[in-house]
Amino acid sequence: QVQLVESGGGLVQPGGSLRLSCAASGSIFSSSPMGWYHQAPGKQRDLVAGITSGRVTNYADSVKGRFTISRDNAKNTAYLQMNSLKPEDTGVYYCNYPRRFAPWGQGTQVTVSS
Repeated sequence: QVQLVESGGGLVQPGGSLRLSCAASGSIFSSSPMGWYHQAPGKQRDLVAGITSGRVTNYADSVKGRFTISRDNAKNTAYLQMNSLKPEDTGVYYCNYPRRFAPWGQGTQVTVSS
């Protein structure tokens, strides 16, 4: 049974930074692509960053140049480094396997406000 546990969220001022972590259980992590998803209040959950098993990355236009996704296969952990945060980045962030979804974790709340 695979499990995903997100952490690292918090309250930051506009222009600040956060580093989110996604701890994955199970044996499929190292061979699978991973993604980070953002859900603003009242909005759909959108993929904002993805990384393949070969560490090729892609980003939504809204976060390109500000967010960086990475992975440490030895630790079964994915990361999302978020810089130059904007109020519109506020919401819950989740990780999952794109197109092969595991049960969603609890997510981690990010609030960008002065």
